[in-house]
Amino acid sequence: MLRVIVKFCVKIFSLVLFRVSTVGQEYIEKDKPYIMCANHTSNWDPPILYTATKREMYMMAKEELFKNKFIYWFANKTNIFPVKRGKQDIESMKKSLKVLKDNKILAIFPEGTRNGIKKRGKIQNGPAYLAARTGTEVIPVKIEGSFKPFRKVKLYYGKPLDFSKYKSSKPEKETLDLISEEITKAIFGEDYKYKYVKKQEL
Repeated sequence: MLRVIVKFCVKIFSLVLFRVSTVGQEYIEKDKPYIMCANHTSNWDPPILYTATKREMYMMAKEELFKNKFIYWFANKTNIFPVKRGKQDIESMKKSLKVLKDNKILAIFPEGTRNGIKKRGKIQNGPAYLAARTGTEVIPVKIEGSFKPFRKVKLYYGKPLDFSKYKSSKPEKETLDLISEEITKAIFGEDYKYKYVKKQEL
């Protein structure tokens, strides 16, 4: 009940303050698991994605946030769970696999931090690993907007990306890099390298 109330309140707030609208939610089937990957430029991205998406979802958030007692309580009531950035996190991986097994949506910001593509030129391989391990389709989401009061924010949901042909209990790094590349292109466009990646990395 708390989750429903919170989602409703934040949704109304975002509609009024940011005039949030969406395109492409018809790609999301009702009873199917998805890994939802979105770009990350603002602290508003998680609540906007959480409330704008019609289906219930689970979402990863950096472990540091959970040191705050209120956020810890709030997260546990709203399907948000911690992940350790930059290292293997067995517990968050188990949680993620269970979410997908239960035909739920798992939302991840694969840049790992705000404007991660600009900072390091690539996304993390976590979503790719989950896609290869489970065969779950990936829905790319592009969030556009300045998040200034009364300026429009728009979410574009892309067609699901199917990586089931790479399904494996132990996917190789080359496979994960390939999947991550396709996810990045789907979110940022074909020319993302020339916008964000340093020349020496090309």
